[in-house]
Amino acid sequence: MMLENYPHHMLKEIFEEPEVLRNTIRLERDRLRELSSKIISEDYDMIYITGSGTSYHAGLASQYALSNLAKIIASTLPASEFHQWIPSEISRKILLMAISQSGESSDVIRAADVALQRGIKLLAVTNTSDSTLAKKANFCIFPRSGKELAIPATKTYVAQLMAMYMFSVSLALEKGKNHGISEMEESLYEAPRIVEYALESLKSKVQETADKFKDKNAVFLLGSGPNYVTALEGALKLKETCKIFSEGFATREFLHGPIRLVDEETIVVMIASPDEVEDTVKLSRSFKRFGASVIMISEKSHKVEQLVNDVDEAFLLPEGIPQPFSPLPYVLPLQLFAYYTSVSKGLNPDKPEKLTKVVR
Repeated sequence: MMLENYPHHMLKEIFEEPEVLRNTIRLERDRLRELSSKIISEDYDMIYITGSGTSYHAGLASQYALSNLAKIIASTLPASEFHQWIPSEISRKILLMAISQSGESSDVIRAADVALQRGIKLLAVTNTSDSTLAKKANFCIFPRSGKELAIPATKTYVAQLMAMYMFSVSLALEKGKNHGISEMEESLYEAPRIVEYALESLKSKVQETADKFKDKNAVFLLGSGPNYVTALEGALKLKETCKIFSEGFATREFLHGPIRLVDEETIVVMIASPDEVEDTVKLSRSFKRFGASVIMISEKSHKVEQLVNDVDEAFLLPEGIPQPFSPLPYVLPLQLFAYYTSVSKGLNPDKPEKLTKVVR
């Protein structure tokens, strides 16, 4: 595939995300409405969600949306652990949502097989319609990311998020949970425009920040609510592309032990929605007292711009995406930061050593 004017596939694929989102909306909207009707008619007691790596993080994000919008009981488990954690005898009516970009991940396939053996129906979320996972499934969702050549998942992640957010909204509407849901759906469909603007506006600043902090040895990423997922995914991207220690935490859980590791060699990335920024900035002051560099990710508003003067760098996103869907734009500066930090360190972000695109 031609790189055009991009030095690496990873950067090209990040900047393909607006079009990937448009394609997913255009091609999956009607299918997801029909699927939602079928799922509601089945009257499942709960949904298990499983995946590996980035797909597991997408599953956690979808659990938040399903729980908060469609009021569905959901539980997310890593695919490699699924067979050990679910009951050997299933007495409830359960659906498994299994997520795999390729549809060939051995851990996800094993989880799907275990579920089917125990009478659990399978909903596959995969970019590959003729994959092993899709062929096993009772139902399918197809995020429309196109082929991804870089090993670190970027555009496939945002396509998964969009597809599953659309699914959550459709389920909520089908269940009659209409309070504000239609308005949230319309806001969700603004995501391609917001993502496009965010990438263009943040590119230079993120690159400068990556160059500035390239010699730091550890990164802690903190997020709350749905952006706990963003902290996990951002940490994974940094591990994969930059070969540095990085870990994601729920914001206040970080205070229960891990804060001991903060010093002048560390970066703390604080991911906060506008209503969380005030408390987050107060917390950041303690990290700065320990010598850490602090980066804030939030949304651009007058209130936020006044508060972020207390941090070293701030990546501010356009407003407009409802809070349950915020992992979609909030991951963008972290994808860029991982890419540019990798390049600053003289690494190849497309082909990290020891990693493969599909774990079989």
